[in-house]
Parts: sequence; structure tokens; C-alpha cells
Amino acid sequence: MIDKKRLRVVIRGAVQGVGFRPFIYKLATSLQLDGWIINSSQGVFLEIEGAQDTLQTFLLKIDTEKPPHAFIQSLESSFLDVAGYQGFEIRKSENTGEKTVLVLPDIATCPECLSEIFDSTNRRYLYPFTNCTLCGPRYSIIDSLPYDRSGTSMSAFTMCDACRTEYNDPNDRRFHAQPNACPSCGPQVYISDSKGNILARNQEAIDGIANELKAGKIVAVKGLGGFHLMVAAGNRDAVATLRQRKRRNEKPFAVMLTSPDEVEIECELDQSERRLLQSSESPIVLLNRRSSALQSSIADNVAPNNPTLGVMLPYTPLHHILLRALGGPVVATSGNLSDEPICIEESEALERLSGIADLFLSHNRPILRHVDDSVARIMAGRELVLRRARGYAPLPVNIGKTGNLALAVGAHQKNTVAFLIGSNVVISQHLGDLETEQSLSAFQQSITGIQSLFEVSPKTVVSDLHADYLSTKHAKTLGLPLVTIQHHHAHIASCMAENQLSGDVLGVAWDGTGAGTDGITWGGEFLKGNEKNMERVAHLKTFPLPGSGQAVKEPRRTALGLLHEAFGEDLAQFNRLPTIQAFSNQEKSLIIQMLNSKFNSPLTSSAGRLFDAVSSLVGLCQVVSFEGQGAMELEFALAGTDCQESYGFDLGFEIDWLPMIKQLKDDISRGVDVGIISAKFHNTMADVIVAVAEKEKMERVVLSGGCFQNKYLTERTISGLKTKGFKPYWHQRVPPNDGGIALGQIYAGIR
Repeated sequence: MIDKKRLRVVIRGAVQGVGFRPFIYKLATSLQLDGWIINSSQGVFLEIEGAQDTLQTFLLKIDTEKPPHAFIQSLESSFLDVAGYQGFEIRKSENTGEKTVLVLPDIATCPECLSEIFDSTNRRYLYPFTNCTLCGPRYSIIDSLPYDRSGTSMSAFTMCDACRTEYNDPNDRRFHAQPNACPSCGPQVYISDSKGNILARNQEAIDGIANELKAGKIVAVKGLGGFHLMVAAGNRDAVATLRQRKRRNEKPFAVMLTSPDEVEIECELDQSERRLLQSSESPIVLLNRRSSALQSSIADNVAPNNPTLGVMLPYTPLHHILLRALGGPVVATSGNLSDEPICIEESEALERLSGIADLFLSHNRPILRHVDDSVARIMAGRELVLRRARGYAPLPVNIGKTGNLALAVGAHQKNTVAFLIGSNVVISQHLGDLETEQSLSAFQQSITGIQSLFEVSPKTVVSDLHADYLSTKHAKTLGLPLVTIQHHHAHIASCMAENQLSGDVLGVAWDGTGAGTDGITWGGEFLKGNEKNMERVAHLKTFPLPGSGQAVKEPRRTALGLLHEAFGEDLAQFNRLPTIQAFSNQEKSLIIQMLNSKFNSPLTSSAGRLFDAVSSLVGLCQVVSFEGQGAMELEFALAGTDCQESYGFDLGFEIDWLPMIKQLKDDISRGVDVGIISAKFHNTMADVIVAVAEKEKMERVVLSGGCFQNKYLTERTISGLKTKGFKPYWHQRVPPNDGGIALGQIYAGIR
């Protein structure tokens, strides 16, 4: 007689909405085990009975054969006396208790669903809301936990008999696929004009929009987490009109192409980039454009003067069907005006986008939270997320420590918010810059939305040291104990948390701006210590920013402040420099007066502003039309350059860049190629980091801040540190820019 045991298993992690229960059902029945499984607000619970060696086999197979999108954070098992179960059943979900289950991000269309969409014999032929447990909307439609249809925006759609049969069949890949639907019972698409009048529905609407795009029209398309503004990517006039209406003069647009093969015609694509492009996260991937792509199908004003292109593949059935009907790539940019969150509701889109879009392709599946497209690139041989949203949020970072349930409100730019729940830091999707009433409202809604979803109330709030950040101001209104974390400390702590580091490190935090503890704007910082306590051990030499915030928009002002700091007010010797020539005599005189009197010319140690200044000095960028333009153009100038030389600098607590600027000025005067000058500057900046690491003798060096979005700088620094025997750490799935600040605030501020 077989000696039976009962095995109780508690699995926590991303195990709902991924086909986990049908997987367990099939595994249990294949091993002839009896018992049950249930979804709860804490994860998946199951009890199963059989021979002990078979139960051990069952446990091993859970980890090795689990569904591809399942993420098991913890698996607890214990053997008990048998209860006498007969057969195996999937029980109705429970929604009691603390909500600790992980919420899945939205997942790109899987190959099986894509095959059905374009199979004329399938009942979901050309149906734009086809999905299964392996793909489809998750975070953008979830209202409450556990993840059941009744707690999603699909609750308004009653499944037909055929869909209900699939939903109830444990052997079907649509078993408990909560957004399951078909043309008979699910959401529908339609075209409307700018006044909301419906012009066509279903496939006629998609075909109609494709024809309008071919004709050069701008279309607002409601997708997974909000509206895109789309134009045919090959139509230069249509792209120019979109730029004019959206008030986006030069910032690159992302494009959506139909396949990796089509992408490879336009861009260089290695195996890592191809995998990232085709991943279930399906982000916008920054790729190097092919110089040989003379017959490009993408207009030159999509990404002007830019050797890279932001590319994504269709990630919903609607996008696949639309691009197939169009027969070419589209610009797919966020459905908003600059500095505003993307629109998610038709009425909102008609109001805010009517001056931009000619037509609207909408649908009647509600979007419960706006989720932008994520942006990523391959750097130093691995993935680096630059904007963390669709496909990534709200999966948490486990920091291995627990504390009071806390809310971190993030930074002012590229804002995200985060909650510490247990040892998990749940990070919101990218919320954008807190510059407008709409963006501030989205920030507040995200906080209340996550609180509602997980049914949590924070005991502590963590904010930036900068008192004027709107996020900090909001934190002060919550009536909770407030912990403030210096901006660059939070940057370093963010990278430490992601890399599961604790204890002493040398942190390098280089970015555009952050309030320092001494009242000066920091940004070129070296901090030493642990996640809780750090001291400043070095920084870039400070220089003034004439006009303060205006200097951020005008690198020529930053460069003039740099020259004034280096050489005093007699700048006649530099009259041939592009920076000086970018001013009228009256403008130059006025700014020099500001610098002499120190009026509205705050000091900064910012590495980001140093990049801006050099971009101006070499004549690349004098006035920016989007954040980071000067530094980007300086990086772009490196293309095709293999210069290994560097400039000089003086090492100390204040790292003096004056030798570098003198040598750089001489190179400009001699007519040295801008690409060579850019390479020598980048090499010098990497050398500075290695030199400080050697001086401080800290093996672990952590790199964070917006400057480390720069591929050349980051890879050169990593290589230099490794050559000298250091262990560099940099970001992966949490951005190095201010999108990672909320995570760092939690890690540094937990009590």
C-alpha cells in the first residue's frame, strides 16, 4: 500500500494571470495527484496528496516547467497528514486578507494569438482584442485583487458560450484568461471625428484609418495603456505637421515597424537587441541606424540628425492588424501635449488632442491607468531600461529587507512613485515630469490607485531633499512621518537596491540637477558609504549658471558660465568660439554682468551641465528644444571615432576640469574634428571616475544618474574600472535617471 502524504504549498510572486493554475492542474493530473488550488490576495495556495516521492517530483517540476511569464518569489511547502481528496479541482478565488500578490504588467501578443488573428478560418480572425493567459492586458485593466475578471475593466463584457467554454477548460490556454473575448462578446473598435461622431466600426474602421494614414492624416489610436498619435513614418510632410501641432520641434519620435526583418533594413540589430525587441515587454529599443539605409522608408525628420532610432514592434492585436493594413511603419508617439500624461479616455482625448489629431481610432474597453511605452537599450552587453512603464511596471524589486509600509514620492522629473510592501518595492509606471496640472493629477492618482489595488496605507513617506519639488510638497500634505533623502544618495541607493548590494560602496551620481546638503545644486558627485549613510568624498568643480533654469535650456549660457569661472570676465580671446558667436553683443554683455555680480547665477557641480557646456563650445547645441539634447548630440558626434586620448584634470575633493577646458579650447582653435574632441572629453570623464575609485580604494563602484544613459560613457567607465580591478555596478531594469529615484528613496529611507 502506498504511503500517502498531503503537501501544502504557498507560492508568492507573479503567479496570477499567467496560466499558473491550469499549469498546476495539468501537472497534478499527469502525476495522478489529488487536491486543489486557489488564487488568493497573497498568491497561490494549493494542497495535493500522493506518494511522497511523486510529491517531490511535483515540486521540482513547478520550478522547471512553470509558465514563461510566471515569477516565483517564494515557495513554501510542508508535509501534512492526508485529508482524503478525490481528484483535482480549481477552487474559486478568495479576496480576503492582506494584498501581497504581485500584479503582472501588460504582455505583448503571443505567437499563438497572432497566428489566430491572421487565420481566416479562426473565429478571432482580425479581432483586435484577442488574448490568452500568455499575453494581453493586465496592469492597465486591473481594478482589484485577486486577479479575476470581476476586478478588471472587462467585467462589463459578458462572455459568449464559446468563450465561456474556453475560460472554464483547464486544458485550454484561455482557461481563466480574464480579458478573454471574441467578436461576438468583446470590445469593439470604431472611428470618430474630432467632434466624437462615429464614422465606422470594426474592420471597416481599421481599414479606414490605414487609408487615412496613407493619405497623410494624423490619427489618435487608443491602444493598451493610452492613446498614440500616429502618422505614416515615410510621409515627411505628415511628420512635420505632427511636430508643429504637438509642439515637438526636434525630439526624436519612436516608430513602430511590422517585424524584426523590417527593423534590420533600417537599423543594426544584434542578437541581444533582437531578443529585447521581440520580448514580451516589447519596449521601444534604441538602435543604431544603418548608414547604408539610403532607401529608408522612414522620413529624415522622424529623428533629425540622430544616428539612433527608437523602434518597437506591434504589441497588441490592434497594432498588428493596423500595420498589416497600412503596409508600412508608423510614427507612434504618446497621445499628449508636451509635459502632459497620455490620454486614456475618449472624452479626454477628444478634448486634449482635437487640435492635433484629424481622426480617432477608439475602442470601448476601459483603460484604468495610463501606461506609456517603455524605452530600453542594450548597454555593456545587457538590457538597460530608460523609461519603465508598459511591460515592466508594476513588477517589484525585492530588497531583502522589511520596514514600515512606506510611500516614496520620487523626483520632479521622470517621476515614479514606489511603495514598500513587505520586502517588495512596487514601483509605478513612468509618470513624467511634474510640470502641469494634468501631470500632478496623474501623480496623485497613481499613489491612490496603488494604495487601493493593494489595500495598503503607508506609515511613512519618503521624499527628495528639494523643498520645491511638487512631489516633496505633496508628501508634506499627507500628515505622515516624513523622511527626506538627498537626491544623489537616492540615485546610488536605487542602483544598490536593484543589484542587491548592502554595505559600503563608492557611489558615482552624475546628472543634471539635485539639491545638495550645502544649498548648492549638485550633479557631479562621489559619495561613499552604505545605503543608509553616505558622505561626499569628491565632486566636480562648481561653476555658475547664468539665468539659472534658463541656462538648462540654453547650453550657450552654461558654457559662458564655465568660461567665466575658468578665465574671468575677459573673454575677448574666445570670440571665435561657437559659444560666443551664438550671442549678440548685447546678450553677451548682459550675461557677463550677471556673472560678475553673481545675480541669478547659482553654482552647480553638475556633470550634465558640463556635457551641455562642451556641446556648446564645440558648436553642436546652443539652445535645446528638449531635455538632454546637448549631451545627446555630443554623444552622437562620437559615431565612427576611435580616439583613445584624454584631456587632463586635477584630482582632489573638488575635481578641477580647468586643464581639460584649456586643452579642449586649443583643439577647437586648431580645427580638430568635433568627433575627436567629443571622444577625448568622454574619455576624460571616464578617467575621472577611475581616478577617484583608485584614490578611495573601494572595490565596489556604483554608477547612477542620468549621465549613465550615455552608452559610450558608461561602457568606457565600466571597462576602465574592471581593468583596474574594481567591481562596477550599473542599472538594468530600473532607470539610471530620475525614474529610479523612488526606489532609492525607499532603500535609503526604510526604518
